[in-house]
Amino acid sequence: MNVFSPAGHLPNAKWVRDGVDLVVPLGEAALILVAAWLLRLLLRKALNRVCARYELPVEMTIGARRVMGTLIYVAATFLILQRLGVSASVLWTAITGFAAVAAVAFFAAWSVLSNIFCTFLILTSRPFRLHDEIELLENGEKPGLKGRVVDINLIYTTLQETRADGSDTTLQIPNSQFFQRSIRRWRGAS
Repeated sequence: MNVFSPAGHLPNAKWVRDGVDLVVPLGEAALILVAAWLLRLLLRKALNRVCARYELPVEMTIGARRVMGTLIYVAATFLILQRLGVSASVLWTAITGFAAVAAVAFFAAWSVLSNIFCTFLILTSRPFRLHDEIELLENGEKPGLKGRVVDINLIYTTLQETRADGSDTTLQIPNSQFFQRSIRRWRGAS
């Protein structure tokens, strides 16, 4: 039994061909991941330069980096799936099915989505910033929720409140509340 090809250089065994059929797509997938990582690194550096040049807020820079990284890796995942033999029609069916479920979930999770949209508005319109002292007023006369802004995430803004006895507590206020009430703001130390 001759395991070499007629030229006498490369093995002709079935297991070698099967191995090549497996190794080549895995190698391509690894190259796609490396290219995605390098692209993310390059674009991250460019984004940092642009944000520093135009003095954009740190929160916006972090958000843009997260969105950019997610888009790059989602595209890389689709390319890898395509190289591994998943057909475009299967991918399209999966995406449209996911979009339909997301549309139903959109209506089911309206208050959460409202808070996410309000987060975007807080980060772009900047009614307050990290480390500012703010008070969320019920009306012009009654004192409301007051504290120093220590975190702004997709759903809540966290305020650190110092009580009369000197202890600290934190308040997590849904971001939509900042567009339903008046805000009193004192500039932070940063």
